[in-house]
Amino acid sequence: MPKLAYHLVEPEANTSRVVFASPHSGRDYCWSFLRHTDLDELAIRSSEDAFVDRLFDCAPQFGAPFIKAGAPRAFIDLNRSAEELDPALIDGVRRQTHNPRVASGLGVVPRVVANGRAIYRGKLPLHEAERRIAQYWHPYHAELRRLITRAHTKFGEAILVDCHSMPHEALDGVAKASSRRPQIVLGDRFGASASQTVIDQIEAAFTDAGLVVARNTPFAGAYITQAYGRPSRGQHAVQIEIDRSIYMDERDVRPNANFHNFRKLLRSVVAEIAATGQADQMPLAAE
Repeated sequence: MPKLAYHLVEPEANTSRVVFASPHSGRDYCWSFLRHTDLDELAIRSSEDAFVDRLFDCAPQFGAPFIKAGAPRAFIDLNRSAEELDPALIDGVRRQTHNPRVASGLGVVPRVVANGRAIYRGKLPLHEAERRIAQYWHPYHAELRRLITRAHTKFGEAILVDCHSMPHEALDGVAKASSRRPQIVLGDRFGASASQTVIDQIEAAFTDAGLVVARNTPFAGAYITQAYGRPSRGQHAVQIEIDRSIYMDERDVRPNANFHNFRKLLRSVVAEIAATGQADQMPLAAE
C-alpha cells in the first residue's frame, strides 16, 4: 500500500488565504498494487499529473500551504466523490444513475488510465475499494478541509487552487476554435465555484507571465471544485490545468528541456496568486 495519504508543507508564517493542492501527483506505486496490473511502469503513470507538485511546491515560500497526494491517481482518485464507485470494476456495487465519469472507468477507484487502458486483470472486492477510500481519500480531504477552514477563520475568506495537468491533445478542439492555443485552462464551474474577482486575479497572474489562458473549456472543474467552491460564503475553488507538453515529455513521463525555465516562470505566478490572498489585500468576495 502507498505509505502516506498526503504530504503537507506549511509556510513558516501562514500569511495567505490561498491553499495550493495537487491531488493527482502522487507517485507511490507500491508492489502490492502493481502486481495486479499488466500495464508497464509508463502506462500506469499516464493519468498521473506528473511533476505538478514540483511546479507548485514553492507556495509555502509565499505564505500559503501546499498539500499533495501520496497515493497515485491510478490507485485512488481524490478528485472524485467517495460514492463514485464503478460496478464494472468493483464487486458488490449496484448500478445507479448514469455518471459519465464512472461509466468511462474514471470513478474514485479508476478502472482505466489514459486512452482507456484497463488497469486490472479482473474485478476488485468491495472491501478493497472501501479500504482505499478510508486510508487515503478521507484523510486527504479531512486535511484539505482543515486548511480551507483555517484560512477562512483567519482571513474571513479562503481560496483553493487545485493544480492539475492535461495532455497536449486535450486542447486540439479548443485550438481549432481559437487563434491562440491555450496553455492554461482555469475551471471555476462557469462561475459556480469562485467569484469573478478571484478568477480574474488568478487569470491575470498567468497572463502577466505571458501564458495563454482559457476558461472552463475543455475542463471546468470536477469533484473538488464542486465540493469546496462556495463563493457566497467566501470560499472559492479554482482548478488549474497546464498543458503537459510545455514542461515534460509525455511519452516517457520525464521533464523536458524547458522544465526548469517553466518552473521558474510559474514561481512568479504562484507568488502573485498567493499575494492576492494576503491579509492586506482588498476583500475578494466584495462583489
